[in-house]
Amino acid sequence: MSEYWLISAPGDKTCQQTWETLNNVTSKQNNLSVNYKFHIPDLKVGTLDQLVGLSDDLGKLDSFVDSVTKKVASYLGEVLEDQRDKLNENLLANNSDLAGYITRFQWDLAKYPIKQSLRNIADIISKQVGQIDADLKSKSTAYNNLKGSLQNLEKKQTGSLLTRNLADLVKKDDFILDSEYLTTVLVVVPRAGYNDWNANYEKLTDMIVPRSSRKITEDAEFGLFNVTLFKKVAEEFKIHARERKFVVREFVYNEEILAAGKNEMTKLVTDKKKQFGPLVRWLKVNFSECFCAWIHVKALRVFVESVLRYGLPVNFQAMLLHPHKKSTKRLRDVLNQLYGHLDSSALQGSGKVHDTVDIPGLGFGQSEYFPYVYYKINIDMVDQKPI
Repeated sequence: MSEYWLISAPGDKTCQQTWETLNNVTSKQNNLSVNYKFHIPDLKVGTLDQLVGLSDDLGKLDSFVDSVTKKVASYLGEVLEDQRDKLNENLLANNSDLAGYITRFQWDLAKYPIKQSLRNIADIISKQVGQIDADLKSKSTAYNNLKGSLQNLEKKQTGSLLTRNLADLVKKDDFILDSEYLTTVLVVVPRAGYNDWNANYEKLTDMIVPRSSRKITEDAEFGLFNVTLFKKVAEEFKIHARERKFVVREFVYNEEILAAGKNEMTKLVTDKKKQFGPLVRWLKVNFSECFCAWIHVKALRVFVESVLRYGLPVNFQAMLLHPHKKSTKRLRDVLNQLYGHLDSSALQGSGKVHDTVDIPGLGFGQSEYFPYVYYKINIDMVDQKPI
């Protein structure tokens, strides 16, 4: 399971005792989860009013950072294209797999100095992830435009003779060039209409060069024929050809233009290859930045909520639980039995979930309420869609 529960409970005589009690009833006795201590440093508390205001803002920040993290992961999968199956191994946090990072979480003192206020730390994260989000938009737009141009050119190189680029199918010898009066046109003829074409193309208008048509190539449905005629009847020829379901393709044989088209294709392929490596590296680095920032937001939320719930002086133990797949309901029951005494409404309701509890710092978008501080962390970044 990719779901983890980040919880906190007040310290008993010591925080170690809180940890051991939880670990005994959930892991050792009942085998409901694998548990880890979650280390949160001594952060600056500030005033109660600041904590209440910050709690809701952290909820919004949590959703924002989670969303950007998933966007970066999703776009990395898109960029990898046919190597998408390698996405998971490219999604690392601080050079560790995601489970390893959160189960061995260490606060990054260099990025988020604990001498700063909680509000300042939240602002640092918000600014950092906001910049990544803006950069992702510009980088993805540039790369998608390049990819789109290349795909459009590639589409023109394939598909039906009615729509595809004809440049790589024709040769100079297929055309009368540099004539004052004559021109060669290319006509797409349904395969079932070859006999009709060969019997009648000379009669579609006057001034068509006899026996000037030959089949250049064909696909599953159509053949491509050339025909030489006088320039002054070209428009009339197109009209009569259309009446017989022959399609005249607009095409001028110009070696410079054809070479430029081939060069454009080569340039786009080269540009895409050049951008691919640096873009993948940027996405990997910034996925790590976002994911690490997200877990720091979770740590901030646990700290703020724990102080609001359990009071001062700061005395709580944060713990990360990894529930076994079929044990979540039982684990929830055990936690409610263990911590139900922390909240009178939980005692009255036997620890059931309360959907509408107006409690300071419950946080943005969190409808579930438990007598202990609880935040869910889902580290599956591949199958989840960005918010």
